[in-house]
Amino acid sequence: MQSAGGIFQIRIQVEPADIDNMQHVNNVAYLRWVQDVAAAHWRYATTPAEQQQWLWVVIRHEIDYKHPAVLGDQIVAQTWVGSAHGLKFHRHTELCRSRDGLLLAKALSVWCPIDAQTRRPSSPSEDIRRRFSVPD
Repeated sequence: MQSAGGIFQIRIQVEPADIDNMQHVNNVAYLRWVQDVAAAHWRYATTPAEQQQWLWVVIRHEIDYKHPAVLGDQIVAQTWVGSAHGLKFHRHTELCRSRDGLLLAKALSVWCPIDAQTRRPSSPSEDIRRRFSVPD
């Protein structure tokens, strides 16, 4: 895990369970990795108290699949925050093959903060908003 210049990244190893009947990574695995890197970024950038106070749900994913990954590939998943409007927080993700940097997929996701106690959408603190969005 690392965070530099507003970009957070993790490494992911392609496993047999990620492979479909066409012998490349199934589209669902890419989506899981988009969510995994977002969750890892949240845990990295927040305190345990903030993690207990706030949950996030996805309200939209847009994914462009560029190139296939195969068994044995190592993936670099990198994410960074985008703009926020009301309760809609945009997040960008790129999934690249580690050995040559080839862009495999990119995604734009829209996340909504949820109060962990009420399980209802709720506006986070200004500090959370500042850390997890950028001005337009």
